[in-house]
Amino acid sequence: MASAIFVELLTPKIRPAVRRTTRLFVAVFAFFATFSTIAQVPYGSVRQKPPGEILSDLKKLNVLGSVLYVAAHPDDENTLLLAYMAKDRLVRTAYLSLTRGDGGQNLIGAEQGENIGVIRTQELLAARRVDGPDQYFSRAYDFGFSKSTNEAVRTWGQDKVLADVVWMIRQRQPDVIITRFPPDPRAGHGHHSASGFLAEEAFKQAGDPTKFPEQLAYVKPWQAKRIMWNVFIPNAFQSTKRPDEAGNLIGIETGLYNPLLGRSYGEIAAESRSQHKSQGFGVPASRSARMDYLLLKGGDPAEKDPFDGVDLTWKRVPNSGPVQTMVNQVISSYQPAQPAASVPALVKLYQAIGKLDTTNLYVRSKRQDVQNLIQQCLGLWLETNPTTYVATPGETVTLNTNVISRADVPVTLVNVRYAAGSAMQGNAAIVKDSTLNLVLKPNDQAILSTRLVIPKAMPISQPYWLVKPIDKGLFQVDNQQLIGLPENPPALTTQFTVDIAGQRFVYTRPVVYKSADPVDGEVYRPFIIQPDVMANLTERVFTFADNSPKTAEVVLIAGRANVSGTLKLTAPAGWRIEPASLPFDIKTKGDEQRLSFQLTPLTNAQNGQLQAQTTTGDGTFSSGLRVIAYKHIPTQTLFPPAEAKLVKLNVTVTAKNIGYIVGAGDEVPAALQQMGCRVTVLGAADLGRDLSAYDAIITGVRAYNTDDWLTRYQPRLMEYVKNGGTMIVQYVTPPSGFLRSEPALPQLGPYPFSISRERVTEEDAKMTFIDPNHPLLNKPNKITEADFNGWIQERGIYFAQDWDKAYQPIFSAHDTGEAAKEGSLLYATYGKGHFMYTGLVFFRELPAGVPGAYRLFANMISAGK
Repeated sequence: MASAIFVELLTPKIRPAVRRTTRLFVAVFAFFATFSTIAQVPYGSVRQKPPGEILSDLKKLNVLGSVLYVAAHPDDENTLLLAYMAKDRLVRTAYLSLTRGDGGQNLIGAEQGENIGVIRTQELLAARRVDGPDQYFSRAYDFGFSKSTNEAVRTWGQDKVLADVVWMIRQRQPDVIITRFPPDPRAGHGHHSASGFLAEEAFKQAGDPTKFPEQLAYVKPWQAKRIMWNVFIPNAFQSTKRPDEAGNLIGIETGLYNPLLGRSYGEIAAESRSQHKSQGFGVPASRSARMDYLLLKGGDPAEKDPFDGVDLTWKRVPNSGPVQTMVNQVISSYQPAQPAASVPALVKLYQAIGKLDTTNLYVRSKRQDVQNLIQQCLGLWLETNPTTYVATPGETVTLNTNVISRADVPVTLVNVRYAAGSAMQGNAAIVKDSTLNLVLKPNDQAILSTRLVIPKAMPISQPYWLVKPIDKGLFQVDNQQLIGLPENPPALTTQFTVDIAGQRFVYTRPVVYKSADPVDGEVYRPFIIQPDVMANLTERVFTFADNSPKTAEVVLIAGRANVSGTLKLTAPAGWRIEPASLPFDIKTKGDEQRLSFQLTPLTNAQNGQLQAQTTTGDGTFSSGLRVIAYKHIPTQTLFPPAEAKLVKLNVTVTAKNIGYIVGAGDEVPAALQQMGCRVTVLGAADLGRDLSAYDAIITGVRAYNTDDWLTRYQPRLMEYVKNGGTMIVQYVTPPSGFLRSEPALPQLGPYPFSISRERVTEEDAKMTFIDPNHPLLNKPNKITEADFNGWIQERGIYFAQDWDKAYQPIFSAHDTGEAAKEGSLLYATYGKGHFMYTGLVFFRELPAGVPGAYRLFANMISAGK
């Protein structure tokens, strides 16, 4: 039985009209039986569209076609083609990104792994709000650069990700599937080629009921008409095409101008592309003609158009002739200056579509489109905002609901219902109707104040793909209906029942927190459910070079008021933790309490996880709190496990005073502090001062790409090295010359070398010591092959090439079947000092607590000491 929701509903206030004072109290038990597919709309509310865009949506009612675009990562999609399909051809368009971009680098912050995946998920949703399609994901985890299809599908689990693509085809029922990449090395990345391979396999299997039959409880088999490859550049393709690709390319003019939207698709595409801010993919708008090219990869041939042979009219729905006529009449009679004049006809159209076969996907989707158009034509605003962005199960929240109709058309607000959870997640509950029968006068705002108790059974708002640990290359998601969704269904929703011209409509909106920022104005944030108490350890990794104790601090955050209990830490065998537990008592929601424990490694200390666990009268909690806040995306709140890594290692460090120039975001400084170093972050002003006090100066990853001022101070840094300093440059990227205008890199070291795109992606690739007697491999720590055990994701990226003979390469390594590469770590003496460039991914290995990475990095910063 569903949990109860107790609601206190105040009689609505009408502004500027009469206010009533009578209060209506409602307390009910209810259940939530069904939950339809979440509409993908502008975050927080439904954006009111201008008249030209409404007319475009009216014309879309006459187009019954669908396309699914498939690629591997956020930013892989051709935003121009997507904008063209969604806004010119007016077909149902979706982008399926196999991964969330978890393995990429981060230009704007320190997030890595699944955390950067959360950011890129939101960036993709922002992009889709610009160019129009819906956004979906498979369960595949972006484990970093891959050089082959086989490696990618083997790591992900071919059948499981293939099942996800089949699932999306069956859900979306596309007429045409378009891949961004071919299923071969021309794709340039194993994930890319795997996306083409899996899309082609799914195209063949989605119509076969014997394939993945468990899905048929929710969807039906579906056979798309054809699958096509969105070829990159025709001239380059002609020189690399294969025998099975001998057919002619289909060219589509996509760089068109849409007068209803007031922009070209190139301008829309550039704005969409520029949402990928964590990757620095802002691009200028293209306003000129542009052709895109598609090549048949399977299915029926096409001569001139990807939709050749596909009926895009209402004829594909039986008995829909009258509906077609009504749609044409609505379009022809539309008045841009008075969109609401179309509402009576739209209501009749809605009723007519409802008489058709509602099991037909187009009947359902077009009926929903008409309902949305009625709301747009009325300027009907429906929104519920809580007074807080977060609550715990059992906590009471106040919701403020605002309803306003801005057209002179009779609209009655029949009732409002508040739902908690979703049927998809199996925890739905809904309040019975709060009957109002309130006539909405034009431009009068109805305000409803509601108090609601969050059900005790409500789950914590952890992104559904992160609830369970990642299994190698796959997110663990057991609920079939959640697979593909870009984010969680909202924790709370409001269902508004309105009567328009005698027809009732139900509009569902997520409950979202809204605040006013002095600079940014209205800011929306998801409403979330959090634990009673959260625990954050102040370090991700605790390293111990000897048996001396260290202090482990835990910050407790109260999820609700008056939370108290005990905190304890647990560790693998061989660690002494004192005290065994500590009490806590926090009075105010959101306040923090800091508690400290002493960690001491014993002789048999095992490396592993240090876990924090709190116990209150309401249960045991073991989640931390991580907030990801950037202005270009809604604030994201995660509840990762409350843990840190314990590493007992044999390391000696002779460098103590380190200057660090922050790059694109990494956690190397924290690792240096764990090794006993004093770290000073250096800015432009600091580089103009005396640098001789620093034993070593390190530049963060991509620092020369992100900090323009660094180039100006390159002579000062080289002078520091010449006078006896040690400098380490972590990897930089060479200018692409493709995605954006980028300045050339300076000469990074005292002698010339350049940066390649070479990398070793196999994290267990053998590292050959070119000169085993080199000081970097022997002082102050003896480096052996064992120090490269346990590395994660890759060995290194953006290796050096074409280096001056003054440099000494330290390692040779290669991926399977490739030639050896020696540019992962270069060393040179210059004057009295030492210079190093490294593409080894210390920014991944040190936060992950890889012992050998600490030992090697200790040798590098200690060079000459």
